[in-house]
Amino acid sequence: MKVLIIDDDENLSAVFETALQKAGLETVFALNGQSGINKARSEQPNLILLDQVLPDISGNEVLRTLKMDSHTQRIPVLILSNFSQEELVKEAINNGAMDYIFKYQVEPQDLVNKVKQALKMQ
Repeated sequence: MKVLIIDDDENLSAVFETALQKAGLETVFALNGQSGINKARSEQPNLILLDQVLPDISGNEVLRTLKMDSHTQRIPVLILSNFSQEELVKEAINNGAMDYIFKYQVEPQDLVNKVKQALKMQ
């Protein structure tokens, strides 16, 4: 199983990446929205962890793009964010995100469990 992490926070992503790899998952990484969209198309991951705030385009915009593309629309997306504004959360869920996870509230093992649960639901 392959997980694509789209996040510009390399330090936190490395922690999550290590936890996912220890759980037996393959990880692919993108530092911004456009490269994340490109990697989603080329790598065809089983799941995407998507940051809400990226240097080029918003996570919700990346999500919309992925869900409109026939090559990526079926890939489950979990939003990872430090921002809990209700409108961002609603927009993400309305755009097709499976879950909205707050970075500051999630331990690496909890994230692994959420990813594994989401993969089982496919």
